[in-house]
Amino acid sequence: MNAGVRADFAPDPFPEFGQCPHKLLAHPAMPERLYQQNHCGVFRSDDGGRQWVDLSEGLPSRFGFVLGIHAADPDTIYVVPEDKALDGEVGGFVRYVTDAKFRVYRSRNAGADWEPLTNGLPQGNAYLHLMREGMATDPLDDCGIYLGTTTGQIFASRDDGDSWELLADYLPPINSVDCAVVA
Repeated sequence: MNAGVRADFAPDPFPEFGQCPHKLLAHPAMPERLYQQNHCGVFRSDDGGRQWVDLSEGLPSRFGFVLGIHAADPDTIYVVPEDKALDGEVGGFVRYVTDAKFRVYRSRNAGADWEPLTNGLPQGNAYLHLMREGMATDPLDDCGIYLGTTTGQIFASRDDGDSWELLADYLPPINSVDCAVVA
């Protein structure tokens, strides 16, 4: 179920299998709609995964790990694009947010357009990385979004991503973030 999903690292860029999905989410109100953050882009399927559409146009990088969906709106999604750089000490690659600017990208139209959200996020020398489970969204009307970095920060937005604050710093690497609403 990979029709339309890129695998730029393979000899055939659109193979039947061998893609590298990082995160896959469905919205409860539209379970046939799937979103995928892949090794080679962000994709959407409106038919339960039989056909995928590339949503990466307008993002500064095709790569990323995290993906979030607004709890009340299946057309609103969030991603954090990342780049890779050669790590001379280990001879491999390291990942961090594109241009070392921490930007969450939001689409309010199912991935047709993207806007960078930066208010309250570091915009210089931000060599931050998020793992696959490093983003969570809450079910409130003004969607809360929570991000955990491998350098030990937790960032949060309580207004659909319009503004951000640092909730915690100097923690061990954060590999997974989840949230709950307590009544």
